[in-house]
Amino acid sequence: MGKCPGCGAWNTLVEEKPESEVKARVPKSASSSNGRTSNPPEPITEVALGPETRLKTGMVEFDRVMGGGIMQGSFSLIAGDPGIGKSTLMTELARFMPERTILYVTGEESKRQVKLRAQRLGVDTDRLLLLAETNVEAIGQAVRSCEPDLLIVDSIQTIFRPDLSSAPGSVSQVRESTASLLKMTKEDEFSTFLVGHVTKKGTIAGPRVLEHMVDTVLYFEGDRHHAFRILRSVKNRFGAANEIGVFEMRESGLHEVPNPSEIFLSERGYGVSGSAVICSLEGTRPILVEVQALVSPSSYGTPQRTATGFEYSRLQMLLAVLEKRIGLAFSDHDVFINIAGGVKLNEPAVDLGTAVAAVSSFRDVPTDTNAVLIGEVGLGGEIRTVSQLGPRLKEAAKLGFDRAVVPANNLDSTTAPDDLDVIGAKTLQDALDTVL
Repeated sequence: MGKCPGCGAWNTLVEEKPESEVKARVPKSASSSNGRTSNPPEPITEVALGPETRLKTGMVEFDRVMGGGIMQGSFSLIAGDPGIGKSTLMTELARFMPERTILYVTGEESKRQVKLRAQRLGVDTDRLLLLAETNVEAIGQAVRSCEPDLLIVDSIQTIFRPDLSSAPGSVSQVRESTASLLKMTKEDEFSTFLVGHVTKKGTIAGPRVLEHMVDTVLYFEGDRHHAFRILRSVKNRFGAANEIGVFEMRESGLHEVPNPSEIFLSERGYGVSGSAVICSLEGTRPILVEVQALVSPSSYGTPQRTATGFEYSRLQMLLAVLEKRIGLAFSDHDVFINIAGGVKLNEPAVDLGTAVAAVSSFRDVPTDTNAVLIGEVGLGGEIRTVSQLGPRLKEAAKLGFDRAVVPANNLDSTTAPDDLDVIGAKTLQDALDTVL
């Protein structure tokens, strides 16, 4: 069947042939002859806790995303578009941890290809071990023989279990191979990174249970036409979720960007309409970026709406609020929104800056170049409160901005820096009067 009768999705049914011999789900070691388990439950107060051991890579951006370093015994999954730099980042770990034994299992490339990439990245250590293998049982034997501190599997879609008849990359093979690697990781307490493919929709290929099984899910984002790459933590059992690290792709590999706000604002234009500076909070890190808007009369029957790095449905909502509450006729204008630097923003606190940039381009009036805009726009035209305003204002003051337009309800609970003039706005009209 091509279509699932339950959910209506196409091409989601997978054939799984039964094994010739049904294996017992419970290992023999887990039960004794009298039927009692050898692993009885115990009170949580009696569970022994050892000291937390994290592997510090020395890459500040990478360690921040991982929650302070790679936790010993952690099981992580990193995914991203083809050619974005996943294998490059995994290979570079050997350069920053030369004293650690790293087993790099390559299922897509030969050892020679990995060697050439390592030479280009400046990786030259005997502690980086290469294994060109796709059989999970052979990988287990190699792990037991070399006892690595870190295991890298590139990629999980190429690994298979020989006792399953389905092809590598299928739902059952990805699920069972991951379960086998997870069992090895937790028993021997080394750290594992799985490199995963993504579908054309941007989700990780394979069963969704893959993301539930791992401890950390990392997405490597970025545009091939931009030099910047963003490593985003979607799930992290040992640190803050939605934390990001910013890297710059060069010929010699990935280089950290310690102050991404300064980089993203380095090419900002002054005295040009349709430009505004916003502050987005990514995990625990505030980042200042420039939002650009271009509004021009439409030459078609239906006006165009294009958003790059910004949610399209939210742009439609902001334009409807501007037309209803402010009285600006965007219905016969094309609107283009771009977040400079290739960054993708999903936080509601960037609504105010996006709306102001659109009005600035519509009226062809430049905004205040020394002002930062922070706030969520409601359907009634009101400016709603945002979280963690203090770190955002400190970041704006550090980069030399003089004014910040924030929600008025945030003023009572926030201490602003001395050299930053913080202006509260209750409605969208108040913000427009302040910066335009």
